[in-house]
Amino acid sequence: MAFSYYFYKMKIEKNKTKLIIGALILVITILLIFVVYAFAIKPAITSYVIEAKNQGANEIVSIIMDRASQCQQVPLTFGDQTMNIVWVECLNRALESQTPLQ
Repeated sequence: MAFSYYFYKMKIEKNKTKLIIGALILVITILLIFVVYAFAIKPAITSYVIEAKNQGANEIVSIIMDRASQCQQVPLTFGDQTMNIVWVECLNRALESQTPLQ
């Protein structure tokens, strides 16, 4: 009887040990995932978002400059304000092409 109790107790100890090892592996895995996300994945996503914003801003400025260089008014609206952008060279050409009053 004592012999079977000893093996039963050993079996319980092995199960406790396996449970502790499993819990430690789970904690280490969670920490590893957090570290990989914080130091590898998040910076990559952030740099991609910043690059996309910069590319979009550069494209918008290029479109505005292109339209303005064709002597077109470019309306820019922000909130409830609208401003028409005109290239200064177009204004100078318009003034030069006017005939002076005599």
